[in-house]
Parts: sequence; structure tokens; C-alpha cells
Amino acid sequence: MVSVVVGGHYGDEGKGKMVSYLALKDKPAYIGRAGVGPNAGHTVYKDGKKYGLRMITCGFVNPNSHLLIGAGVLVDIQRFLEEVEMTGVGDRIKVDRRCAVIEQEHKDADHSANSKKIGTTGSGCGPANAARVNRVARQAKDFKELEGYIADVPQLINDAIDGGEDVLIEASQGFGLSLYYGNYPYVTSKDTSASTAAADMGVGPTRVNDVYVIFKAYMSRVGEDPYIHYLTDEEVEKSSMWTALLERAKAEGHEGTTNEMLAKHLGEVGTVTGRPRKIGSFDYDLARYSSRVNGATQICITCLDKLFPECSGVKDYDRLSEDAISHVGGIEEKLGVKATLISTGPDVFDVVDFRDGRE
Repeated sequence: MVSVVVGGHYGDEGKGKMVSYLALKDKPAYIGRAGVGPNAGHTVYKDGKKYGLRMITCGFVNPNSHLLIGAGVLVDIQRFLEEVEMTGVGDRIKVDRRCAVIEQEHKDADHSANSKKIGTTGSGCGPANAARVNRVARQAKDFKELEGYIADVPQLINDAIDGGEDVLIEASQGFGLSLYYGNYPYVTSKDTSASTAAADMGVGPTRVNDVYVIFKAYMSRVGEDPYIHYLTDEEVEKSSMWTALLERAKAEGHEGTTNEMLAKHLGEVGTVTGRPRKIGSFDYDLARYSSRVNGATQICITCLDKLFPECSGVKDYDRLSEDAISHVGGIEEKLGVKATLISTGPDVFDVVDFRDGRE
């Protein structure tokens, strides 16, 4: 069984939480990190400790899974080694020998005026991918620091599939940031769909069984993008849900614009950039299109507890509030795909899981 986890909106959907849950619940033999590179941060909690990861898959929480970084991923060597030490996975992680490596010149170039205009993270990924396309990037196999981690990842992962073992692939960022399908030029430096995530790992499309597309229960976005509609004061005033959340934000002492106060209350700060995210209502049109292009077999809804605090920590569907059930049902109806996993809190097992059917 091969499963791919991708973001359905603009990143920050909670892929790290869902990957960590699937890693512990389904116990895949191999978990691969696909995507662009260290410009995407995934957050996961393990034994009460918070990890902000940019290179290593959040599936590391399963101590028995082999961890892989696919050939399509850009590697920041220093960051990779720091995360290996932080997570203690040095004996079970491998990097494909063909990964392109981000060097200092790429990071310097990523601080250009144009990069600031489109809101890049400054991690060097865009220039490194450009160097890769121009055939001048150096590969992981060329660096002594990575010597003990080098492998042929497609060989490992396809051998595992042939042997009947389960594989989980973690993509990065979100569909709306795709170089092909996003709001160009306010996008990342490659495609972010499920098809590319599988290709990053060397897994053919006929070998993928499930595609989990992750959506946050509302919208958030880091970086510049003039084409996105964010919540206005008037829209907040017309919504009892958003009005209640704004009142809670004020009671907590948050200040600023309505959107800024909501972001602070919801804890919406970028893992990599530290920038506050902008908040919007759920974008059904983008989510429907995303589900189609990604080939979603099922969708996951995260952060439901942030909109509906009464659902915090709930693990049974029938214990969700009527408003929460209505919100999830509306998403399912408009997307035409069933939600099989719902995250209701930061703990890895704060999940309503009805992949085997809804009672």
C-alpha cells in the first residue's frame, strides 16, 4: 500500500500532524519526504516536545520506520544534519544520491528584490532549482558530509513495495503554491501535486493506492499573493463563528487589524518564516480543483478545534458539535470527496478516524 499526503490549499494545512498520525497508526515500513526542500516547515509533537522540521519527514515519530529523502528534494546539508541530531534518526535515514544541494550562493540569490516581491522564504530553493535545471547544481553524492546517508531511494522504496510493505510519502507546501497550478508568479519553484510527490520518490503512478489531500478548516497563507481573498471586517461581522473568534482574540489581549487578531488567536505563524499568516474563509473552488488534480481518494480536515473549541480533543464523530459536523459536511458536499480524517487538536492522536466507514 502506497499513500501520498499533500496539501490542498496554500501549505500550513497540518500535513505534519497527519503524517505523524498515519506513521504511528498505520506503521508504514518506509516514509519518504518529497516536495521542494527546506522552504517548507512541518510541525509535529513527540513525547510532549515540539519539532519544526524542514528536511526530515514528520513520520520520524515512528521509531521503526525507515526514513527517506527523495531525489526530487533539495537538501540543505547543515539543516539536514541538525535535524538528524535533533531527532536521533541517523541510523535509519537515507538521502537519494541525486538530490541537488543548496549552497550559500543560492541562499544569497534568494534575498534578491524579486524574491522579496513574491515572498520567498530565503532558503535558497528557487535559485538551487534554477541551477538544477541549468545542470550546474551539485548533488548529494558529491558531499563528504552526507557520505553515510547516501542511497538509491527509488530502489529501496520499490523493493519495499514489491515485498508488500507499506509506504507513506509526505509532500510539502500546498497545491495553491504549485509552479504549474498556483497563482503565478506567487508560487514555489516546482509543482506541489501528488503526481510530483510520487515522482520525487521514484514511485510510478500505478503504484499509488491512496492520495490524502489535507485541508485546514479555514484558509491561511504566508507570503505575498494579491489574488487571494482574505477575511474583511464586514465578512467577520456577518459571521457568528468569526465574530465569536474575534471576541476571544480581543479577550486574550491581541491587537492590530481584525485579520491580525484572528491570526494571533488561531496561532497562525509560519514555521519557516515566523511571519503571521493571513486568514480567510475556506476556499471551496480551489479545494475542489485541488482534489481533482491531485486525484484525492480521501480528504483530511485539520484545525477543526480552532474554529469550534468545543471539539477540542474529540476522537469520535458523534461527539463533534452540530456546527462542526455541518462545516465538514459542507466541505464534503462541495468537493465530492469524503473526509475520513479530522484533526481536533495538537496531540498526534487528536483525530477522528473513520477510514473504515462512518458510524
